Amino acid sequence: MTRYILKRFKSSVITLFVVITITFFLIRAIPGGPFTDEKAIPPEVMEKVMERYNMNDPLYEQYFDYLKNLARLDLGPSYRYAGRTVNEIIGESFPISAFIGVLAILISLAIGIPIGIISALRRGKWQDNTVMLIATIGVTVPNFVIATFLIYVFALKLGIFTVGLWEGISTSILPAVTLAGYPMAFISRLVRSSMLEVIQQDYIRTARSKGLVERVVIYIHALKNTLIPLLTYLGPLTAGILTGSFVVEQIFGVPGLGTHFVTSIQNRDYTMIIGVTVFYSTFLIIINFLIDICYGFIDPRIKLDS
Repeated sequence: MTRYILKRFKSSVITLFVVITITFFLIRAIPGGPFTDEKAIPPEVMEKVMERYNMNDPLYEQYFDYLKNLARLDLGPSYRYAGRTVNEIIGESFPISAFIGVLAILISLAIGIPIGIISALRRGKWQDNTVMLIATIGVTVPNFVIATFLIYVFALKLGIFTVGLWEGISTSILPAVTLAGYPMAFISRLVRSSMLEVIQQDYIRTARSKGLVERVVIYIHALKNTLIPLLTYLGPLTAGILTGSFVVEQIFGVPGLGTHFVTSIQNRDYTMIIGVTVFYSTFLIIINFLIDICYGFIDPRIKLDS
């Protein structure tokens, strides 16, 4: 286990370094800059601003200075939010995205796993056909279409929810349901196909031949191995949802991490773009690492050191 952890840590550091390097140089290759506005700025003012943020230094010096600050967990000041740092912005916006994300994950798991199991156990029947139809719609319909539909029905017509303002739990339901649409559909299809494979295994037939109740066979013996492929999907799913869906947060006016990331791209806020990218990449690496550790506990046949 220790050897595996050290190996993963080494590869994770290398991966993160490559992501930082590519992002740093790519965003500076884009024409324009964080202080380029439609209204012309006097040259002497621009010179002072560039000097203030060390943007007159050679590019390689800016790169190494950023790495030094990053080693101290300092993501730097935001170029477009005066007097604010990237750390502060992420610290304020990430909990909002995380709250909606956790709610979306719980919804997708609470619905996706049971209907996937039902679909597998009722293969070829109307329950299976209904679940597959819903799953197909959930996978193919984009998030912004689901968001528009939910806003029209539950906000405009029924007046149950409000949109455009962040007021806590009451305004997090529709974004969470929207985010849960695709994962729920994908999880149900994944659980169905995995369950169909597992229930054909010899140990399941042996359990049934011993006279065990079907509920025990499915939920005690079969479900554990059914969840192994699901764990692989939960890694990027969790990181993606918890760091915020850019489109969904923009539509519902949620002041989450995704909204700030989109704004930073529009404003060419270099430090904000790199900061969110580093945060997202680190989060994804950690989640995938924890998922790999969970493999060893769910399936004893998986040996991490090997």
